[in-house]
Amino acid sequence: MKDVDSINVLKYEAVIGLEVHAQMLTDTKIFCGCSTKFGSEPNTQTCPVCIGMPGVLPVLNKKALEFTIKTGLAMNCKIPALSRFARKNYFYPDLPKGYQISQYELPICEHGYIEIVVNGEIKTIGITRIHMEEDAGKNIHEGRGNYSFVDLNRAGVPLMEIVSEPDIRSPEEAVEYMKKLRTILRYLGVCDGNMEQGSLRCDANVSVRLVEQKEFGVKTEVKNLNSFKFVGKALEYEIRRQIKVLEDGGKVIQETRLWDSERGITESMRTKEEAHDYRYFPEPDLVPIMVQQNWIDEIRASLPELPDIKRKRFVLEYGLPEHNADLLTSEKSIAEHFEEAVKQGADPITLSNWYITVVFKHLKEQGKEINETLLRPNHLSRLSELVAVGAVSGTMAKTTVIYEIIQTGKMPDEIIKEKGLSQISDSGEIEKAIDDVIAKHPKEVERFKAGEEKLIGFFVGQVMKMTKGKANPQMVNELLKKKLS
Repeated sequence: MKDVDSINVLKYEAVIGLEVHAQMLTDTKIFCGCSTKFGSEPNTQTCPVCIGMPGVLPVLNKKALEFTIKTGLAMNCKIPALSRFARKNYFYPDLPKGYQISQYELPICEHGYIEIVVNGEIKTIGITRIHMEEDAGKNIHEGRGNYSFVDLNRAGVPLMEIVSEPDIRSPEEAVEYMKKLRTILRYLGVCDGNMEQGSLRCDANVSVRLVEQKEFGVKTEVKNLNSFKFVGKALEYEIRRQIKVLEDGGKVIQETRLWDSERGITESMRTKEEAHDYRYFPEPDLVPIMVQQNWIDEIRASLPELPDIKRKRFVLEYGLPEHNADLLTSEKSIAEHFEEAVKQGADPITLSNWYITVVFKHLKEQGKEINETLLRPNHLSRLSELVAVGAVSGTMAKTTVIYEIIQTGKMPDEIIKEKGLSQISDSGEIEKAIDDVIAKHPKEVERFKAGEEKLIGFFVGQVMKMTKGKANPQMVNELLKKKLS
């Protein structure tokens, strides 16, 4: 087989469709009253319905239906007046009934789309369908000697399966699509989007074809993608693997493959099933779902301001750069936190830069959401005021004060006083520092006077260093220019 680096991948394009399973944030399972709480002892959240005992009857969780309709509306789907459940038949130890209750020919949501931004360009990705189904249990193989065990706590947990059209053409687009889905689901409050715990999972259907070719190639399904990083890496590997097969004169086999994150490869799991392999037929224990238009209208009216609309508003209302607005609206909690600080008087441009350069970094380090920290909007609005009146420098605010607020929850005034961070705005004190810097760097002074005006940044930096970042930078600039002219 040819080495991957010797292959002209530009001859080919990828065709990708994603099947995303989102666990709904309901308190109980989709067809029974058992808890959906994560992390409980194995098989403690089960009942005769979710473990498939003979003679029991499922009852649909209305909240799961509402969440699915809400998601469909947010993703521009049509909501048919009639939908119904089907039995998807297959046999696996974690599927106690020998079939999964899902939806097949009549899903609850159809023909939608979302928009993503890749390399500065907007692209529309079609949504084929969104349907409800129950989750299976979990097989446990590790640390059990020669035995495998089954935990049925997840059996019956409500899922939405969001199926895209094959409109995605690169791993980068796939990652952006996944991120956008997660953002929308979290804005709606229907899924927490925790990929590590399995509440958001992705299977990818991948094929490649020559750039000028119209027909789709043979696809493989890649499973076990539980992070954005793995989605990107698995698709990149699988695309290259398929190209290598074709370049060697072989044929891609339709199959299901698993992503091995440790080895960075996909490997064959089984031949790919078709719909007829599951022998779908209407679920006889559940009546068809008749959705009234007035209920759909009520759900539509309850939708929050969604990320795309909020991003555009942040640009128009607050004058934010597109990039800043995009990052600030990627999480609903961040957007609300930011907007509350602005309402309390913070400068939106300065504030957006603080979030992007400082707050996001600390949230990532701590592995927390913003509402789980001690940082409150009034902290940032007050700090913005102090910077505006020259009580503390913008640099000190970013490098020290915000960090201390996150750690202690103290108001910025208290932190500035405790740590002696008050900005120096006394012209005499600043001039003394400037005189010292000029005396220590005569060669640079000569070069500046000879026309190297960019050296002004060097002198500003030296003065700020001498004053430990406390000098008012605007005054430093003005006084330096006078002294050096």
